[in-house]
Amino acid sequence: MLYLGSHISASKGYEAMGRQALKLGANTFAFFTRNPRGGRAKEIDEADIEKFLALAEEHAFGKLVAHAPYTLNACAAKEDVRAFAKETMKDDLMRMEYTPGNYYNFHPGSHVGQGSEAGIALTAALLNEVLTEHQTTTVLLETMAGKGTEIGRSFEELRAILDQVNRKEKMGVCLDTCHVWDAGYDIVNDLDGVLDSFDRIIGLERLKAIHMNDSMNPFAAHKDRHEKIGEGHIGIETMKRVINHPALKDRPIILETPNDADGYAKEIALLKSLYEG
Repeated sequence: MLYLGSHISASKGYEAMGRQALKLGANTFAFFTRNPRGGRAKEIDEADIEKFLALAEEHAFGKLVAHAPYTLNACAAKEDVRAFAKETMKDDLMRMEYTPGNYYNFHPGSHVGQGSEAGIALTAALLNEVLTEHQTTTVLLETMAGKGTEIGRSFEELRAILDQVNRKEKMGVCLDTCHVWDAGYDIVNDLDGVLDSFDRIIGLERLKAIHMNDSMNPFAAHKDRHEKIGEGHIGIETMKRVINHPALKDRPIILETPNDADGYAKEIALLKSLYEG
């Protein structure tokens, strides 16, 4: 099954997000749990969520891929920034249980000069504080492009975080096509080799979702500038191989390209036309 969607504004509630996804031709979507630059989250409207859950069941939606705010830095050097990350993630994971069994994606963080080893340890320590035995949400580490002092720029760094997390069964990875390309994983010429490397280092069973983005940057640029599907250095043929790859079957695929609603609808229709399943 091909589960395709895009980022949708959460400002009008869950049912509105679900209906917007259907309008785009999607059967899943991503949303920010709160303003992507931080701030308080909206109050939970249980009646709205009930309507959404019924809509999602009726239309056989795939897993949702919620996204933590960009300001969340689990491995910051400043204690108050890490405290914000902890409280935000705890609150987000509590809220995610109103739509059980979905995904919560976050950027592993930037070590801001402490070194990657320290950053990895701090991110894992935060996860050990917020993950709970009974949560149904799977928390996803996102593959990063490697700009600045980001951690998660390699499969080895993601594995190092996972190794230090106690509740490993609550963890997974979201693979961003732009980010891995920019990080130096050649998905254009050797997609099978990249996935084999992921499987050897992390395990494909932990690859739960895909952010599908073309890249404005050439290979291994270590930047992070998304491009519309087929208009960047990755190209449409690679996207076609990704959506049809047997090792990636049934994962939710989320578009984060620089688009408006019409652009997302066109990209979703394009990818559906390339699907061979």
